[in-house]
Amino acid sequence: MIFDVSYWTRVLTRILYVIAILIGLYIGLKLSIFYMPFLVAFIISLIIEPAIRFIMKKTKLTRRTSSIIIFVVALIVILGGFTWLIVTLFSESSSLLQSLNDYFEKAYTQFQSLITKFDLDKIHLSNEILNVIDNSTGDILKTASNWLKNSLTSLIDVITSLPSIMICIGITIISLYFICVDKIYILDQIEHHTPKIWVKKMKIHLSEITQTLGGYLKAQATLILVSFIVSLVGLYILKIVGFSIQYPLLMALFIGFVDALPILGSGSVMIPWALISAINGDIRLGIAIIVLLIIMTIIRQVLEPKLVSKNIGVHPIFTLIAMYTGFKLIGVFGLLIGPIVLIIFKNIFSSLIDQGVFKTIFDQK
Repeated sequence: MIFDVSYWTRVLTRILYVIAILIGLYIGLKLSIFYMPFLVAFIISLIIEPAIRFIMKKTKLTRRTSSIIIFVVALIVILGGFTWLIVTLFSESSSLLQSLNDYFEKAYTQFQSLITKFDLDKIHLSNEILNVIDNSTGDILKTASNWLKNSLTSLIDVITSLPSIMICIGITIISLYFICVDKIYILDQIEHHTPKIWVKKMKIHLSEITQTLGGYLKAQATLILVSFIVSLVGLYILKIVGFSIQYPLLMALFIGFVDALPILGSGSVMIPWALISAINGDIRLGIAIIVLLIIMTIIRQVLEPKLVSKNIGVHPIFTLIAMYTGFKLIGVFGLLIGPIVLIIFKNIFSSLIDQGVFKTIFDQK
């Protein structure tokens, strides 16, 4: 058997190329988390860039002056919203944490009451099975209670760690200012210190990623923000008119987070909430939540075709796998990161995927 050196050299080169890209993406993800204030500043700069260009076009002002005007407006809005968010989150989280045991004891009592309504003698369940069901329910509620307690405690710890938060906010604000004002200079410096072949390849990949991932993230972020705002306003209105809603901000944040997950949606939170409210006897609240969900769904269905111009071409099963993988690797936050990384992988390895990954690597041509 003749060992084809040139063939296996090509195969090894292709494998190393794929591995190098995967390592680069992993390092890039780690650096993004490490330098989060700069990443946040960069994202905000992309959001307000159209406003800067609009001011430049309409007023004929320089980029620096236009950037300072928009920066000041954005700073006032962000700091005002952030202050309200921190104060309200701290208040609602502390209140929920104090009354958490009462809520889960009430849930356990409701479950016991629901079980007693069924005629279990007709299905001939033994006492051992009934005890298992009873104990399992208690264990599930206890686990959920502990998880929620830990989450709320962690949230309060984050909120109360003011020195770290203030440092991150300060760095983000200063970075945002320099990115907006000196954007052209920063881009020129990056291009000046980067090899031309890298710049060429980076421009190609960044252009493609901006069109696919950038457009997708912008559309999804807009839809999630709309869902959060509509749910927040709706819940506060329901609270003002007398409905029993004690934690509107926490619920709106939770609804927005679940709505951000590609396969799930706000209905996976609001429908169970409405059913539980109806079972507990508050039918009016259950109906109000369903009406709010219908309003949110209609608004989303109207906006989504305009914001999402084309499908990203990822089958839901692969999105689900990416979500699960992200969850197992980095926790709940991985549910959001997983699909994003999947889209990046699909974009970078598009040629390999189109031609067949193993066929491209091991093909003799």
